Amino acid sequence: MRAVRAVRAALGAAAVGVLVAGCGAPAARVDGARAAGEGFEQALAAGDNEAACRLLAPETLEQLEQDERKACAQVLGAEQLPKAASVVATEVYGRQAMLRLEGDTLFLSQFSDGWKVVAAGCTPQGERPYQCVLKGG
Repeated sequence: MRAVRAVRAALGAAAVGVLVAGCGAPAARVDGARAAGEGFEQALAAGDNEAACRLLAPETLEQLEQDERKACAQVLGAEQLPKAASVVATEVYGRQAMLRLEGDTLFLSQFSDGWKVVAAGCTPQGERPYQCVLKGG
């Protein structure tokens, strides 16, 4: 009887371990979100606004161009986005991601053509939502 209980306990613990491990996002999604965010930051650092604009989500791109009444590449550099360094953490929840870097936080969404930046220059506000310099409508 004791052996049966021990086996049941071991199987139960193994099942919990599998369920907990399965809750994380697949590595490909995490890597994709991270690559898009890093690409966006690298393009900004290099002054390649056209490349950075290609990595913006459609609504974010549209909002920026409507607000400034100019093409994204003409105004993105003036948005006063913080300089970001290395990635601290990448969190993926379904088709949404948050990429925390030293100096900046990005929010991304997964589209049919890959991960895109929905919001950038985001800072935490305690219990309130992040405040972002660049975001969609």
